[in-house]
Amino acid sequence: MAQKSGSTKLRHIDEAMQQAEKKSAPNASAANEFLAIERKWQGKWEEDGIYAFDPDSKAQVFSIDTPPPTVSGRMHLGHAFSYVQADFIARYKRMNGFNVFYPFGLDDNGLATERLVEKSRNIRARNFSRGQFIAICLEETKKYEGLMVNDFKGVGLSVDWSLIYRTIDSFARKASQRSFIEIYKKGRAYRKEAPSMWCPTCETAIAQAELEDAGLESTFNEIAFRLEDGKDLIIATTRPELLSSCVAVFINPDDKRKKGLLGKSAKVPLFNHSVPVLEDKRVDIAKGTGVVMCCTFGDQTDMEWYFAYNLPLRMSFTPDGKMTALAGRYEGKKIKDARKEVIADLKAAGLLVSQKPIMHAVKVHERCKTEIEIMNAKQWFIKYLDLKEKFLEMGRGLKWHPQHMRVRYENWINGLQWDWSLSRQRFFGVPFPVWYCEKCGETIMADEKQLPVDPLQDKPPMQKCPKCGSGGFIAEKDVMDTWATSSLTPQINAKWMEDEKLYRKIFPMSLRPQAHDIITLWAFNTIVKSHFHADSLPWDNIMISGHALDPRGRKMSKSLGNVINPPEIIEKYSADMLRYWAASGSLGEDLPFADKEFVSAKKFMTKLKNASAFVATKAQGERIGNFENEKKNFTGLDRWILSRFSKVKKEAAQALGEYEFSRALGAIRNFFWLEFADFYIEGVKHRVYNDADPTARAAKLTLLKVNTELLKMLAPYIPHITEEIFQSDYAQYATRKSIHLEKWPRPEPEFIDEKAEAAGEAAKGIISALRKYKTEKGLSMNAEIGDVLVFTEKNGKDLDGILDDVKQTMKAKGVFVSDGKGSIDAGNGITIEVK
Repeated sequence: MAQKSGSTKLRHIDEAMQQAEKKSAPNASAANEFLAIERKWQGKWEEDGIYAFDPDSKAQVFSIDTPPPTVSGRMHLGHAFSYVQADFIARYKRMNGFNVFYPFGLDDNGLATERLVEKSRNIRARNFSRGQFIAICLEETKKYEGLMVNDFKGVGLSVDWSLIYRTIDSFARKASQRSFIEIYKKGRAYRKEAPSMWCPTCETAIAQAELEDAGLESTFNEIAFRLEDGKDLIIATTRPELLSSCVAVFINPDDKRKKGLLGKSAKVPLFNHSVPVLEDKRVDIAKGTGVVMCCTFGDQTDMEWYFAYNLPLRMSFTPDGKMTALAGRYEGKKIKDARKEVIADLKAAGLLVSQKPIMHAVKVHERCKTEIEIMNAKQWFIKYLDLKEKFLEMGRGLKWHPQHMRVRYENWINGLQWDWSLSRQRFFGVPFPVWYCEKCGETIMADEKQLPVDPLQDKPPMQKCPKCGSGGFIAEKDVMDTWATSSLTPQINAKWMEDEKLYRKIFPMSLRPQAHDIITLWAFNTIVKSHFHADSLPWDNIMISGHALDPRGRKMSKSLGNVINPPEIIEKYSADMLRYWAASGSLGEDLPFADKEFVSAKKFMTKLKNASAFVATKAQGERIGNFENEKKNFTGLDRWILSRFSKVKKEAAQALGEYEFSRALGAIRNFFWLEFADFYIEGVKHRVYNDADPTARAAKLTLLKVNTELLKMLAPYIPHITEEIFQSDYAQYATRKSIHLEKWPRPEPEFIDEKAEAAGEAAKGIISALRKYKTEKGLSMNAEIGDVLVFTEKNGKDLDGILDDVKQTMKAKGVFVSDGKGSIDAGNGITIEVK
């Protein structure tokens, strides 16, 4: 079997595996065997506190700001993919002596949870009092929280499960309200009636970060407005249902076709109110007819014109997306239904000049995919548009993994147009800690001692308004955007302003792991809050994962019917196999689900078990401490494997230090399969089976050292099977009660031997060529062959240390270096001949 050396490309391993063993998917009995092992160790680790954070330890802390998954169902494959990648790093850091602070959170407040409850209970929040609906939400989330925690435990996360938090729990609500009050006192939180992005399905204001771009089929309608002189002015619009909200029409001052129109008035078709003709350079001359109607509000430009030209406000739809009385006979109809009827009426009246189908770029709510509207409402905002340069500077001070993901962060900040809209017109969330004076409207903030507070249930901290002396107060009914709380996860974990010792120990946190799609939501907002509260970055590093895709490379969604559930995958394969697949994805890149990776995982894990069992059996009774004493008996093959292993340890440690878990695993797997298992073990069997051989013990101890350290290096990736092997076969060599508390193997530069490596590579090439020779001749691998002549372009004496190993491995009568050239190419400038 020809072998490839050096490369860490994962496909090489898969090719080697498929040539080495029969192709077979993990069968039920194999999966069940692995499952039993996994469940045993998950329970044991938690029982023994293997992953517990020690607040009193003097070891350096590595703190992880774990993403709290939204409590909106079960764990999905994207969760598993992203979270185990972060877990690779947590385990690696723990094995490097760090006191790892690794909590787990549940994001169980806000719109996503409300939608889950409404769907699962077949109810609508608006049909209940706030108190009743919150009680239902708490009951429902408790059920889903248990399911989600079990799902996440099932993938083998090395989380300290005593550090679990919820974004709706008492401390999280307190932290969120404290944050709001502090920002308000800094003059950064303000409330005003203003146009806000609005989701008519969810009936709430939303923030810019909650928008997605979508392409929708639409129609450009050319409609006739009537000028004062009786002439028609044709405008083009995709929103004819907003004619009742039209407050002006705009032309571009550079449009020579429209000269003389400025200052005139036009009558709005069907509704017959007159609006002025105004000029603005934002009108695209080449788009439509070059005349644009301004409605309050159809889009961002409408809003900008509304303020710039002090236009009147005409709102023609309600918060739930129905037309108002201003819309006349269309009142009560849904926006899209009204659009159809308006078009029909325009056509009947001869006012619809033409129609053209288009693909329209629109903004939709990322939660429900509804096209957003702009509503005028009183909202709380956080002022931060003036700090864009500061946030860019903070982003440059953060270590991004991978580095190019910083571009997404910067693009988002450069494109910001709105202050952060905090108000949500929902029930289940963190309430604003605010009352208003019934008489003068003065804002009254809760006192620190009251937090967490619900203004609908609790009284303000004073009996009379400090401004006018009135005794009547109105509670704020809105709740805060869920990201106002989620953006405080570093502070929540660090018990901000509650546990100063813990706060100093873990804040700023070492790492934020998250997916690339919420850089604009979670990462950015957390940096914003950290700036306001600590004047620092919230973490030192940010590690960005991609998405898990279906086998065809598509995003998973229920509508496509391509959702893959991790518990089912684990039941079919195992958690370690799922982790193995997740490790095959490059940092920050999306990864399609692939059954072949699970086949490879099963083969790899089986090979690891078998190789480890062989080594443990043959090295039984040996002590790793005796390794140094056997150096004098090392053969060329021993020196080769130890030199290669030292380089692999260095390469893997360097990759993991850069959060490149896939590159590290590639190096480890290549080494284990292509060098250690396939060549070294086979190459030294004749020595370990022969105790009379003076080099037998050196071979046994080299096997023991390398295999034990390989188990430790693989432990972050496949933690269950490595723990099982370690405790079953290598417990006598343990220094701690779990492999996951053992020290990560260090590179040993004293073993680097370039000549030995060259000789070892030559041995690999010769053995590969002889294996191929036997296969072509129809001989078994154990069949004896004659003398093997080795011809080399280099110094033949450099091969002396490996000739006997080649002879014994391939059952040759003898192996000799000779002059000339053989007919069989063995690579590395070597040819051979079999006599």
